[in-house]
Amino acid sequence: MSVLRNLEAKLTDLVEGTFGRVFKSEVRPVELARKLAREMDEHKTVSLSRTYVPNEYFVWLSPQDRERFEGVEDSLIEELSAYLLEHARTERLALPSRPQIEFRTDERLSLGEFGIQARLVRPSEDPDVAEPEQADHGNTMIYSTAGRLREPVEELQGTRATKALLLAEGRRHVIPPGGAIVGRSRECDIVLADANVSRRHAHVLPAAAGTWTIADLGSTNGVVVNGRKIQGAAQLQPGDRIALGTAQITFELD
Repeated sequence: MSVLRNLEAKLTDLVEGTFGRVFKSEVRPVELARKLAREMDEHKTVSLSRTYVPNEYFVWLSPQDRERFEGVEDSLIEELSAYLLEHARTERLALPSRPQIEFRTDERLSLGEFGIQARLVRPSEDPDVAEPEQADHGNTMIYSTAGRLREPVEELQGTRATKALLLAEGRRHVIPPGGAIVGRSRECDIVLADANVSRRHAHVLPAAAGTWTIADLGSTNGVVVNGRKIQGAAQLQPGDRIALGTAQITFELD
């Protein structure tokens, strides 16, 4: 079993083992670990010689969920930090320091919802990080373990995104309302078997007024939309043809 799998098993034990009766909400430690790793991957900073990722994370919980973590919060933070450290090592990502995680409470969150804000905070003696001393990576992102919604905190009560689909490898893949990571890794929201697809290849995200975009996540073979290789993010329209490596995908709205 890999180190990450061992760490996931330890996090699961916090739920089903000694502290099993504490976690009765929808928020589970393994879910927190995977979403923290996602935020790490999505906020990379490329310097001359390394790819840096955030080393400071604020996890916002509803009052009910935070209450259930009482008494085991320190143990949980230690395990989550170890998970992020191993994830960075596996993906060959650079951390200025060991990941620091802090739990906070937000009255606006409902049971089963949690928010994550990631920041890169570098020691002043490390000149290789091409960012200010403290880099804020935007809005806190909200996850729901039930519906996997992802929205800025300020828009928790906003309208839901349009339902979207990716047609790939003979299957219809429904894109969650908050978007989806597409790649070969089993941790992706949409998993493709094509060997030419990177482990974390592309990110499909909702945009304004029910529209959607796709962005390359630093893949080996890039993202091609309607025959044109994209740089950064590109807007999608129903019927668009997407190529990830040699995988042929069609974007549709339901």
